[in-house]
Amino acid sequence: MQDKYRIDNHKLIFHPDRVAQWQSGYKNWETAKKIYPIYMEISPVGYCNHRCIFCAKDYIGYKNREIPFDVLKNRLSEIAELGIKSVMFAGEGESTLYKRLPEIIEHCIKIGIDTALTTNMVPFNEKNTEAFVKNCKWIKVSINAGNSETYAKIHGTNENNFNMVINNMKRAVSLKKEKGYSCTLGAQILLLPDNHDTVLELAQITKEAGFDYLVVKPYSQHLSSNTYKYKDISYSKYLYLDEQLKSYNSDNFKIIFRKQTMNKLSDPDDRYSKCRAVPFLWGYIMADGSVYGCSSYLENDKFCYGNINENSFQDIWECDRRKDCYEFVKDKMNAVNCRKNCRMDEINRYLSELENPGEHVNFI
Repeated sequence: MQDKYRIDNHKLIFHPDRVAQWQSGYKNWETAKKIYPIYMEISPVGYCNHRCIFCAKDYIGYKNREIPFDVLKNRLSEIAELGIKSVMFAGEGESTLYKRLPEIIEHCIKIGIDTALTTNMVPFNEKNTEAFVKNCKWIKVSINAGNSETYAKIHGTNENNFNMVINNMKRAVSLKKEKGYSCTLGAQILLLPDNHDTVLELAQITKEAGFDYLVVKPYSQHLSSNTYKYKDISYSKYLYLDEQLKSYNSDNFKIIFRKQTMNKLSDPDDRYSKCRAVPFLWGYIMADGSVYGCSSYLENDKFCYGNINENSFQDIWECDRRKDCYEFVKDKMNAVNCRKNCRMDEINRYLSELENPGEHVNFI
C-alpha cells in the first residue's frame, strides 16, 4: 500500500465508538455537547520565521503572541482526561519557535496524548531534535522546492535556510536510527507553478536524506487569505509527475502524490452540502488561546467557543457558544461554499454517506 499513512484519505473508520456517538448526537445537543475531538491542532505561537507566498493564514498577521506554558500544560492534561487522543503542533505560526515545546511534547507522552509536528524545520537544533524525534509519532517538514533559489522565493527567506533544513533532516534521521526511535519522518511540497520543475529534485533529496515519505499536495484557497495568486490553479498539467515520481519508491521510501485530492478540485458537483465534522471531531487552539471548531474560520466569531486562558476546556467545549455553532452548521451553513479539500473533507464525505446510505447496504 503506497499511502499506508492514509494521508489522502481519513482514519475515522478506526474510531467506531466516536462515530456511534456522532450518530446519536448529531441532531441532539444534549448528547452532542459531550462529543469531544479525537484530534486537536494547536498553534503555540503566532509568529513565524518564514513568509511563504502561499500561506493560508497570512490574514492573521503572524502576531507576536504565544500560549503561556502553564496554561498549555494544564489544558493538555485536561483534554487527555476528556478523551482527546492526539495533538498536532502547527497552526498560524512556526510551532518549534515555542522554546518549551520539547517539555510540552514530553508531557503529552506522559498523559497519553499522541503528538506530531508540522514544521519548516529551520529552528531544529541538536537539543530539541532529540526531544522531537524521541516523542513524536510523526514529523512532517514543509519544504516547498528542490533547490535553494526556488525555496527562498517560495518560503520568503534566504537561500541558506534550504541547506539548513536538509542538514536538520539528516540529523533527525541519524538520531532515529541511532536510538531506535519510531517517529515517522516525512516531508511535503505544495505543488505550484513556481516549483513544479523542482519536485523530482526534492524527491531525490528527501530519499537520500533517509526520510520515510514525500507528499506532493495541491493548493487549496483559504476563504480569508490575503493570497489569491493560486486560486484558479489547474492541476491537470502537472499530473504527469505522478508517473515520474513512482521511480523513487522503495521499501523504505514512498512518494504520496495526492492525485485524488487534485482531481476533487476540478469537480464542482462532487461536494456534500452539510459539514458533519464540525463542531464534533476535531478542534483548533490559536496562539492567543482561542478555541475554534474549524481552522478554515479562524477569527470568525461563529466558530470561536472561548479561550483556554480564561476557562477550562470542558467549559468551553460544552458552552452555549459551541451550541450556537452546532445549530448554525447543522441548520444554516452551506458547506458547498466552504474551503475545498479542507482537513475534514474525507471525513465529511464518509459521514455524509453514513447518514445517506445507498440501496442494499445490509447485504454486506
